Amino acid sequence: MTTECNANQIEFEALGWRRVVASFDGARVSSDAGMVLLHEVDRRSGLLAKFAACFTDHRRPELIAHEVTELLRQRVFGLCCGYEDLNDHATLRDDPLLAAVSGKPDASGNDRGGRDQGHPLASPSTLNRLELTPADASAGSRYRKIVYDSAKLADFFVEAYIASQVSAPAEVVLDLDATDDPIHGTQEGRFFHGYYGNYCYLPLYVFADDFLLCAKLRPSNIDGSAGALEEVKRIAQKLRDAWPGVRIVLRADSGFARDELMHWCEENEVDFVFGLARNTRLQSLIASELEAAKVASEQTQQAARSYVELRYCTHKSWSRKRRVIAKAEHVLDKSNPRFVVTSLSEQRWAAKALYEEFYCARGDMENRIKEQQMDLFADRTSAHTMRANQLRLWFASLAYTLMNLLRRFGLEGTELARAQAGTIRVRLLKLGAVVRVSVRRVWLSLSAASPVRELFARIVANLRQRFPKPS
Repeated sequence: MTTECNANQIEFEALGWRRVVASFDGARVSSDAGMVLLHEVDRRSGLLAKFAACFTDHRRPELIAHEVTELLRQRVFGLCCGYEDLNDHATLRDDPLLAAVSGKPDASGNDRGGRDQGHPLASPSTLNRLELTPADASAGSRYRKIVYDSAKLADFFVEAYIASQVSAPAEVVLDLDATDDPIHGTQEGRFFHGYYGNYCYLPLYVFADDFLLCAKLRPSNIDGSAGALEEVKRIAQKLRDAWPGVRIVLRADSGFARDELMHWCEENEVDFVFGLARNTRLQSLIASELEAAKVASEQTQQAARSYVELRYCTHKSWSRKRRVIAKAEHVLDKSNPRFVVTSLSEQRWAAKALYEEFYCARGDMENRIKEQQMDLFADRTSAHTMRANQLRLWFASLAYTLMNLLRRFGLEGTELARAQAGTIRVRLLKLGAVVRVSVRRVWLSLSAASPVRELFARIVANLRQRFPKPS
C-alpha cells in the first residue's frame, strides 16, 4: 500500500495494527510555549516598551492595526524562537500565543475584517515596512511612517545594562571586538575584506561581561578600530552619569591598540589592556627569554614560557612610552611570543596574572558574538540600505538582551545558568502547548511529562524576585 503524503495529511509507517496519521489541523496550538518566559522578562523589565519609545510613529491613530510595541514584540520574540526570516511570519501571524504575548487584545484575529480576518498579527510586508522606513519619513509618506532614532537606540542598550544592575559596580570591563558579517548581494556599504576573504560588513561590538552595550554596523573597508573611540566616549559617559565612582577598563585585541584610543583613555582615567601585534623590534627585546624558553621546552618536551616587563614606544605612531607585557613562549617546535599594552600598574596587576587571568578572559566575548550571529541571526543583513540593516542588527541585539536577562536572572542557580541562547531555545522555548483564550485568561496546556515543568516554576519565581513589579 502506498503511503499517502500531502500538505493536509501525512501517513507514517504503522505501529502494529494502528495507522499513524498526522495533520496540521490543531487550530489553537503553539509550538513555542516557552515564549511566556520571554513575556515575563519583557513585562517585568519593560524592555521592549523602552525600545519602542525610540521610534516615532507618523501613522494616523485611528487607522493603526498594529502598534509599534506589538510589531517589535512579534519580530523579536520570533527571533528568540528561531524564526530569522520575515517570510516565517506569513504563518506565525496566526500563532495565538505569539499574538497574546505581543500584546494583542484579540489573540484570535476574529475581530479583524477583510482578508486579515483570523490573522491577529502583522504580515511580513507590514514588518518589512517597519525596517525599510527612511530617516526622513513623515506623516505625508505613503506607506513607511515609523521612524527610529538611531542615537536613542544606541543608548538604549547601555541604559538597559545599567537598569539591570542591582547596585553600582566598582569596576566595569568593556570588551571590544569586530567581526565579519558576510553579505551576498549588492547592499549599500558592500566591500571585499581581504582577511575574511569575502564581501561583508564589519560590525563593532562592545560587551560588559555578557551584557551587550553596542552593536554598530560598519562597512568593511575600514580599520577594525574605526569608530571605537566615539562609542567608548558615549558609553563611558553614560556609565559615569549613572555610577560616578565606577572604574572603567577597556579590553581588546591588537586591532584596537591605536594611539588615539589609548591617549584618550589616559587623559580620561579609563584603563586599557590591548593586544599588541608582534614585530622584529619587540621580539629582539625578549630574544634571551625566548632562547631560554626554547631550551626549557626541548628539555621537558612541554611548552615553556616566562613574562617580561617592558617600557615601549613605537618609532612614529605612539605619542609616549607605555607598559608592555611580553610572553616569551616556546611551544614544541616553534616560538610563540605574545604582547599586550596596558595602562594598569604593576601594583594592581602583575605581568603573569594580567596576561593569563585578565587579558585572556576576553575570549569569552567571542562566544557572545557567536550567540548574536549564529543563534539570534545578527548576520541576516540582506536589506539594501545600511540603515535598514542596522535596525536588523539591533533587533538581533534586542533578542540577545532579552535572552540574556532570562539567563542571568531567570536561570540563576539552575543547570542552564550559563547556557547559550540556542540551548535555551531548544530546552525552554520550543515546547508545544494547547492555547485557550478567554475574556479573562490565556490558558496554556503543556505536556504533563515535560522534563522542565519544575524548572518553569523556578524561573518565574526567580524573575519575580528580581523584578518585583512589572515595569
